[in-house]
Amino acid sequence: MIEKEVVSIKEILLNINEFKNELFLKKYKISIFTILFVCCVLLFFSSKEKTYTAELTFVVEEENVASPLSSMSGIASQFGFDVFGGGTSTFSQQNIMQLLKSRGVLSKTLLEKITINDKKDYIIQHYISLYEKQNLWINSDLNNLGLKFSSTLTQAHDSIVSLACEEIVEESLNVNIKNDETNIISLSFTSSSENFSKLFVEKLISQMSMMYVEYKTKQASNTIDFLQSRSDSVFLELESSEREYARIKDINQRIIKASGRLKELQLMRNVEVLNTMYLEIIKNLEIAKMTLLNQTPIIQIIDRPILPLKDNSISKLLVTIISFLISIILSIIYLFFAKLFRDSLE
Repeated sequence: MIEKEVVSIKEILLNINEFKNELFLKKYKISIFTILFVCCVLLFFSSKEKTYTAELTFVVEEENVASPLSSMSGIASQFGFDVFGGGTSTFSQQNIMQLLKSRGVLSKTLLEKITINDKKDYIIQHYISLYEKQNLWINSDLNNLGLKFSSTLTQAHDSIVSLACEEIVEESLNVNIKNDETNIISLSFTSSSENFSKLFVEKLISQMSMMYVEYKTKQASNTIDFLQSRSDSVFLELESSEREYARIKDINQRIIKASGRLKELQLMRNVEVLNTMYLEIIKNLEIAKMTLLNQTPIIQIIDRPILPLKDNSISKLLVTIISFLISIILSIIYLFFAKLFRDSLE
């Protein structure tokens, strides 16, 4: 048994030695293959267009914070408010992240105008120009239909915007939570243009913020509009009643009997009621405005992308080292299996 183990170890060492000698004999072929492989890899990475990633970090308010003015909540609650009270937001972190990737926000962002290289145009038009070689589906539609984006959009425009949104979400846009402890959200966009990447993330966060704020304050805004309209109508009615009361009072100056002054008394009561109503509405309107101010969320941007952006291309030295190691490993694997195949035939 011991002799068999010794023989096996001896065979292994002999095979290793033979393989080492074979590597030495074919060192020139290995060198040529390595040089060609490294050159091909370098040529491939050199031909790739440079890309730039613009990253923007922000935090979103998720809860209303308690306030010493919460004693006013009883009055405001009559109008559907939750003044300064706590409560979780419908827009949680995950919802905010999905909102940034939604077609609604992206399409509105793509239809905004930005200036790149002294050319002011829609973002979607810049995007098409930037990727005119890769996005054959866009150019085909634009060329065949003769489309150009303007203030009037057709169904064909909408389909192009939808395709662009899908491509951006799948290939260029990245939204994630950067830090769980501090609830920081990172928004990044990658393109072949520094200016486009920077402007796109800024417009995207701006569009999302407007939608978020509009949703959070919709009920309060509607209530304020109602109270403002009601206060205006009551004020006009109050003014009209005051003028009529003053006119009747002037007429009744010489009348002594109460029956003759009945109209004056009725108008006086009406003025007092309208005046009380107006004061109450104005008070509730001011409370509603404070509630709107409190409910308006703040999207705090922590870091904005700053030009020049760092390109995402790998350094040539790193590419050379990695490709060199891969080529050596591939050569060794090929020669190893080739030797096994020859030995099995023998």
